[in-house]
Amino acid sequence: MEATYLTTDQLADRIHYDARTIRSQLKDSVLLEGVHYIRPFGGRKLLFIWEAIARDIGNASAERAPSIPMANGSVLHG
Repeated sequence: MEATYLTTDQLADRIHYDARTIRSQLKDSVLLEGVHYIRPFGGRKLLFIWEAIARDIGNASAERAPSIPMANGSVLHG
């Protein structure tokens, strides 16, 4: 499978975030090096892997969402 590599600005355009937010907050807390982005040739430039980001984009917020266990064994997501 071929990966689609995006610069920070290209990723910012796709997910409607400011490039500075991606460089600081997202990169440090949500996006993982080697999974969501790489540093080609060991340099400082980042290339983001679109397929991994698209796959995982909602996972971080879904994990933090409150859930209420129900008597029948299901879970209410609130």
